[in-house]
Amino acid sequence: MKFKSIRSGAVSLFEDFCSNSSIHGVRYFTDRKVIRCEKAWWILVFSLSLASCGLLIQQTYRKWEESPVIVSFVEKPTTVWQIPFPAVTICPEAKSASWMLNYTAQFHTFLNQSQEERSADIRLCHLTNRKKSNLLTVFNYYYRTDFFLAMTQICDRNCIERMLHSAASIPNKTTDESYVALIWLLRVPTDGLLVECSFLNEPFPCDTLFYPSLTEEGVCLTFNGLSSKDMHRLESLQGQYPYVTSPFQSQLWSQENGYQSQATFEAYPFRAGSGYSLGLSVYLSVDLLNHDPLCRGSTKGFKLLLHSPAEYPQITKKFVRVPINQEVTIAVKPQMITTTHGLQGYTPERRQCFFNQERHLQFFAIYTQDNCELECLTNYTLKLCGCVLFSMPRNESVAICETNEIRCIWWAKNLLYDMGITGNREEEIRFRSECNCLPACSSVQYDEEITQTQFDWKNWAETLGIQANRLEGIEFAHLAIYYKEPQFMPLRRSELYGTTDFLANCGGLLGLCLGVSLLSLVELLYFCLIRPFTLWKEKRSSTCSLEDLEAPSISLLSYQTKWE
Repeated sequence: MKFKSIRSGAVSLFEDFCSNSSIHGVRYFTDRKVIRCEKAWWILVFSLSLASCGLLIQQTYRKWEESPVIVSFVEKPTTVWQIPFPAVTICPEAKSASWMLNYTAQFHTFLNQSQEERSADIRLCHLTNRKKSNLLTVFNYYYRTDFFLAMTQICDRNCIERMLHSAASIPNKTTDESYVALIWLLRVPTDGLLVECSFLNEPFPCDTLFYPSLTEEGVCLTFNGLSSKDMHRLESLQGQYPYVTSPFQSQLWSQENGYQSQATFEAYPFRAGSGYSLGLSVYLSVDLLNHDPLCRGSTKGFKLLLHSPAEYPQITKKFVRVPINQEVTIAVKPQMITTTHGLQGYTPERRQCFFNQERHLQFFAIYTQDNCELECLTNYTLKLCGCVLFSMPRNESVAICETNEIRCIWWAKNLLYDMGITGNREEEIRFRSECNCLPACSSVQYDEEITQTQFDWKNWAETLGIQANRLEGIEFAHLAIYYKEPQFMPLRRSELYGTTDFLANCGGLLGLCLGVSLLSLVELLYFCLIRPFTLWKEKRSSTCSLEDLEAPSISLLSYQTKWE
């Protein structure tokens, strides 16, 4: 009986809804003037409209969920004065001073030695290091063994392959000096590489613009890069040697916010205008005696990398060659991308970028994709080999790989890159997800247009008054870097579909398919929640009123019985 009452009430409520609803078509469901076949037709049409509307809303939601971000050009161009001039890292192909090490001669000596002779050299070194009596013998050992092993790590790969092919094993370094200290000691002096420098059409001493930095190519020279205090987390790094020696700090510039309003023209990183005269000009010299044909083959000159001041230089990823007797001119066109603050509420996976405060790196204070990938490679090399390459960031507890472990470093690099393509094993997928090196939400890249021509350096030397006898065995190259245009069009990462857009699209689809508005949805909630509660309360009130009418007669009867 109670079930029939609830059912009749629900039917009555549904008829009331269909008769008064603003949703198109539903009034025909219960209209007594409409015959059954017409009702069936309207129910079918309404069901198809509802299904198509739900399908379209699902597609809209999927698009909003999977690709809520659009990258487009901004409305106005940006002047090159608003971004830093690119950091320039120059690495000489000559890796050591000739008077310190003749790599080719030592290489052939190593190959011609027997395993017993190599072991004897090592025992001699241990004995000499304990006695500390014959400095010449100590230096000779450095020359023959430790210097040679240190240089092998930054020479061509085929040198190590030939050594591993011809020798049963490569000995370990036997002294307490690190490979970095040996490479630093072997490097070609800075004053012998940079002859004349100018920036913004003003001459500067080269040692005030370029500072040594440690890369996988050995000791290089970097211009306009951030200091280690700004770039690295010094508390997480070893303190035996520096990675970057630039003393300049960027107090008025950040990668995400750019230059502050109070930043003057002298603010660091340096800025520059467009045109050849407002760029960087460097004259480079090469002492042919320092060039080793085995270590670097027939390549003579320099490697050049343009990168953001916030990025740690990685020469082997991309570089430009600056050969001797050539004038290389590079016209730079910057590519900048920014991200609107409206995307901060999205997850990094949805917007496909990281803000600096969202992604913590162990060794770097500034997040960039290159810094993250270097740290990822370092961690994977440590996991696979138990040590890292001498140029990789590390803490005090991590060891530098010996030269005989260099193959493991190569394997780690290849496996990591293959892992990004395949990722078949669960362990590989987990490691790649832990790296998660998405692009930075704000970044600047520098595209290059390179022009190269013959450089008549002899005529240039005569104009400077350099005597010809001082130039024996020395050749030069000229490098010029400048902005190609005074303005460029940056890109901006912004919302493609925000919450408002999604709701507007859903409302449009509901209105198109069903004629539904926001008030129609409120009306539906009213008939589903409020109206049933109101009817129930009215029915309960009417039941209580009938009980109140019967109560006095009962009381009167009982009173009369008591009186009698």
